[in-house]
Amino acid sequence: MLKRIGAIIAIFVCTALAWAILGSTVFYRTYNAESGLSGRVASTWGAPQAQAPPAIAREWQEEKTVEVEEKGKKTTRMEKQTHSEPVKIDASRVAATLHIDYRQKGLLWFSTYKVDFDGAYTFQNPTSREEEFVFQLPFPAQQAVYDNVQLLLDDKPLAVTFSGSQALARTRLAAGAKSVLHAAYRSQGLDNWRYTFSRANAERSTAHENADGDGKEISQARDFHLLVKTDFSGFDFPDNSLSPTEKRQTANGWELEWNYQSLVSGFDIALKMPQKLQPGPLAGRISYFGPVSLFFFFFLVFILSALRGDDLHPMNYFFLACAFFAFHLLLAYLADHISIHLAFVISSVVSIALVVSYLRLVVDLRFAVVDAGLTQLIYLVLFSYAFFFEGFTGLAVTIGAILTLFVVMQMTGRIRWEEKFSPSLAHKSAFPV
Repeated sequence: MLKRIGAIIAIFVCTALAWAILGSTVFYRTYNAESGLSGRVASTWGAPQAQAPPAIAREWQEEKTVEVEEKGKKTTRMEKQTHSEPVKIDASRVAATLHIDYRQKGLLWFSTYKVDFDGAYTFQNPTSREEEFVFQLPFPAQQAVYDNVQLLLDDKPLAVTFSGSQALARTRLAAGAKSVLHAAYRSQGLDNWRYTFSRANAERSTAHENADGDGKEISQARDFHLLVKTDFSGFDFPDNSLSPTEKRQTANGWELEWNYQSLVSGFDIALKMPQKLQPGPLAGRISYFGPVSLFFFFFLVFILSALRGDDLHPMNYFFLACAFFAFHLLLAYLADHISIHLAFVISSVVSIALVVSYLRLVVDLRFAVVDAGLTQLIYLVLFSYAFFFEGFTGLAVTIGAILTLFVVMQMTGRIRWEEKFSPSLAHKSAFPV
């Protein structure tokens, strides 16, 4: 008996090592390719976006006498010089509608989204004369696609040109005129969407630098209102970002509002997209958990078979371990191509079918289906499925372990263990009912 148990333990240890190798392989495939996959998604879909308010400035020209040297002689001449002065935004009415649209690459899901941006900014000509004004709308990301970009002044379209990562427009305003600059576009992004009150902060955010708020400039916004509509739940607000002042749940998602009369802050408004269940890390964690499932299965099969007087040979345990390993191996490579839920179902059916069909030949159909099949369903399938519910896996395993201990203690309470492990009494029945 002791030799039999030793052989079973050796089979268990070897299978555990195989699971450790499989789990490490899955995590390597997942995270080694993550940075490259993220760049590919950003290049084909769009990068994280950080929208800043438009820069509004008035320009004027002045003639100035300058002294120049030509052919060794100093002369003077008149030159026109262009001057620019920023104009403050008196009020902001901004709206963004976000639609989640996940993309899968390899063993990872990426939280890609579509955004409809619409902003109205009120400002005034601070001078007592007609001036030329320049409007610069910075795009929230260089690596992105923009559709239907519009700049309107008092609902009248402006001629828009594009320079670098911004849209430009010019017009003249009468003395003291109060106007509203309207900016709108449709675009696509990845992982998070931000509204920042400083152009410098926006550039840091899109470059993935100081994304947690460190080193951000202090900015001011007057009479500011932002409305974000989503068609999803499960989003989060990153650290060092402003929480909404109001939020309402709708039939499809949420409406989030940020309202400030006079805001002074170095924080951005940010929304982190909900994350989908990641096939790669999930398959890796389930693989690392494989030895726990196999331990419970071997333990109960050993007890149940001994109670029935059908002691299994170590080679039988070897094939059962292979059937268990087949579940994790199939799951790890199916998750690349189909839904993780469907891959889990297929892997479970295949593994249970291997065990039941094998033990049907080794023992009998009842033992294969009821004793072994039910045990495998609980300790392999249900224990592994607990990983789909983050935060509850440990509790599920603990409850299962306690219930297993209770059942086994009740089943074996009358066993005389000294007779079971005594070589001279090995031929006698050690499990009286």
